[in-house]
Amino acid sequence: MSLLERIGLIGLRRIDPETAHGLALKALNSGLAPTPGPVTSARLKTQVAGLTLPNPVGLAAGFDKNATALPPLMNAGFGWLEVGAATPRPQPGNPRPRLFRLTKDRAAINRFGFNNDGMEAIAARLAQRPTGIPVGLNLGANKDSDDRAADFARVLQHCGPHVDFATVNVSSPNTEKLRDLQGPEALAALLMGVMETRAAMAKPIPIFLKIAPDLTPDDLAQIASVATMANIDAIIATNTTLSRDGLKSPASNEAGGLSGKPLFEKSTRVLAQLSQLTEGAMPLIGVGGISSAADAYAKIRAGASAVQLYTAMVYEGLSLAARIAHGLDNLLKRDGFSTVAEAVGTGTKDYL
Repeated sequence: MSLLERIGLIGLRRIDPETAHGLALKALNSGLAPTPGPVTSARLKTQVAGLTLPNPVGLAAGFDKNATALPPLMNAGFGWLEVGAATPRPQPGNPRPRLFRLTKDRAAINRFGFNNDGMEAIAARLAQRPTGIPVGLNLGANKDSDDRAADFARVLQHCGPHVDFATVNVSSPNTEKLRDLQGPEALAALLMGVMETRAAMAKPIPIFLKIAPDLTPDDLAQIASVATMANIDAIIATNTTLSRDGLKSPASNEAGGLSGKPLFEKSTRVLAQLSQLTEGAMPLIGVGGISSAADAYAKIRAGASAVQLYTAMVYEGLSLAARIAHGLDNLLKRDGFSTVAEAVGTGTKDYL
């Protein structure tokens, strides 16, 4: 991390977290943030669900909700990006404050509630994005929708032509009863609508499913079964957690989803269980608590074909993506792996 980036982070952490987030996006678009270009090597280059990634380190949804900073983000060292979540109609989300730093825990709690500019504005920006690394969209549902399942298909139909993949997000804890859509019958019906919409596209794209970490083994088994039957292309494990175990920061009792370092162990165990349930037949994306190359490597060895991060950048800066990619390259080389794919699932048993 450069001295300038370190000073910038100190300044941002002195102000309201959501305001700081907005300023970080402005800094990106103003050329004030590090953009080393995509980091790659023969060892890091990999394929996930038909997508060619220069490296497996992705940006999780939520950082660039409205696809306003795609050009600089595509040159920030990530191998792929996910923006959103997007809903059919614009919505303001929950009242502020709705984002809280948990500095002692290297974590954050958010209860944004799918605040976004809506699918029309987001699609227009995605249509103007430069070529380069794969970019996907997180699909959401409006809070006051009469048919939330149909909202996911609507956003896909409108935005799908402008992205490389789309993610069905039924795991946010900040939209009331959204996680109820993870039940087997509701999830099967929702995915059927999404996959029918995907099939009708001129150029069908991969569809991912993002799940919560707060699931029982039976829940996970049912989700794995439904996702397999629906021919989902990958599962993202996981979204934020409602757990507050072991936290030390003053804001730890705020309502919302917890992300960051405390989520690492829990989300990685879910990932390993899914790897076992799917028997390696479906690509998995590891998310939750990644703040170093060692963390990313652990997710890959637990069963992830690629990883995503977000919260750690609050504490480590945007340059973290490139640092993790370079470090991952070294770890793969150290252990004799010539590709990312060779390492996937080689340590699953450590998290079961």
